Amino acid sequence: MPCLRSARVARLLAAAVCVAATRDVARAQTPDTNVVVPITPPRTPIPPEDATRNITKFSFIAYGDTRGAFDGTLLQYEHSLVVGTMLRTIRARAATTDPIKFVVQSGDAVVDGRSANQLNVSYVPVINQLTAADIPYFLAVGNHDVRTSTSLTDTDRVKGLKNYFAANGKLIPAEGSPRRLNGYPTYAFGYGNTFVLLFDSIIANDSTQLNWIRGQLEGLDRRRYVNVVAVCHHPAFSSGPHGGSTVELQAAAMRTLYMPLFRKHHVKLVLTGHEHLFEHWVERYTDATGPHRIDQIVSGGGGAPLYGYMGEPDLRQYTRDNAASQVRLEHLAKPDVDPGANPHHFVVVHVDGGRITLEVVGVYWGAGFQPYKSATVQIEP
Repeated sequence: MPCLRSARVARLLAAAVCVAATRDVARAQTPDTNVVVPITPPRTPIPPEDATRNITKFSFIAYGDTRGAFDGTLLQYEHSLVVGTMLRTIRARAATTDPIKFVVQSGDAVVDGRSANQLNVSYVPVINQLTAADIPYFLAVGNHDVRTSTSLTDTDRVKGLKNYFAANGKLIPAEGSPRRLNGYPTYAFGYGNTFVLLFDSIIANDSTQLNWIRGQLEGLDRRRYVNVVAVCHHPAFSSGPHGGSTVELQAAAMRTLYMPLFRKHHVKLVLTGHEHLFEHWVERYTDATGPHRIDQIVSGGGGAPLYGYMGEPDLRQYTRDNAASQVRLEHLAKPDVDPGANPHHFVVVHVDGGRITLEVVGVYWGAGFQPYKSATVQIEP
C-alpha cells in the first residue's frame, strides 16, 4: 500500500509540474507591456557597400525558426545549441580564405513577437552571443513575430513590429536609408559581389513592398552584384505541414508575384523557413539570355519544434502558368517523414565569384546530418 500511495503522489506531483509549466508557457505567450531590450550591435557593423566592392570570396550563415516552447520563461535551449555550433564554425574559419561574414535569419524569433518578455528572456541573450563575436545579424520577420494579419494597421501586427524594430533597430539599415523601406521590416545590403534582400512575406501581396523590391532589383549594378539572394519566411514550395496539399496565402503570393520577379532579375538563391526542417528546391527556367535556375532553401531548424515530410505540393498549375518561361521544378533535397530525422541545423552559404555552394551543418544529435549525397552542393553559376 505505501508503494501505491507513493506512486500516486509521484503522479500527482508530475501532473502539478506539468500544469505549472503549461501555465508558465501560457503566461509567456500572453502579450505584455514590457520594453524590449535592443540586441547589442557588433563592434564592427557590415561595411558600407563601396568598402567591399572587390570581395568575391566569403561565406555567410542562414537559418530560421528559433522560437521555443518556453519563450518568456527560459533561454531558448535548442537555439543556444545552434548558435554555439555557429560560433565554433565561425571561429574555425575566421583565418581562412573563406571567412563567415554575417548571419541571416528567416523569421519566427519567438512564439509571440508581441511579448517583449519573450524576446528579452529567451531570444535577445542568444543573439547577443553572435554580435559579441562581432558577427552582423539580420532578421526577416515571420508570422510568429508580427502575427498573420495582412493588414498594415492590425493592432497585433503593429505591436509585433514595434518590438521587432526595438530589438533589431541597431542591426538593420536606418530609417530613411536607400536600402530600407520606411515603416516596413524590409531592407537590403550589399557585401562583396552579393546583394541580399530581406522582406516581409506575411504581406507578400502588399504593392508598396513589392514595388520597393522591384526598384532595388532594377537599380542594381549587376556587373558588381553577380549574386542576388532573397530572404523571407514563407517558401513558395514546401512539403511540411505548411505545404504539401496546403497552399497558404503567402505561398500563393510568392508563386504569383515574387518568383516571376526573381526570374526576371536572375535572383540566384531564396532562403526561407516556416517549415521546421530542411529541403531544397530548384526552379529551372529559360529566358532570352538562356537557361537559368533559382534555388529555394527551406531551413527552419533554428530551435523550433521539428516537422516531418507531409507530401509533395501540386505544382502543375504553377508550371502551366509559367510555361512561357519553361519553368521546371526539382525537389533536390527532401525532408524525412520522421521529424526527429530532420534535426536542428544551419546552412553555410559559400560565395566564390559567381559560384555558390551550400553546406548544411546539423546540431547536437544531428551532427552528422547530410541531406545531400556529399557534404556540400553547388549552385550552378
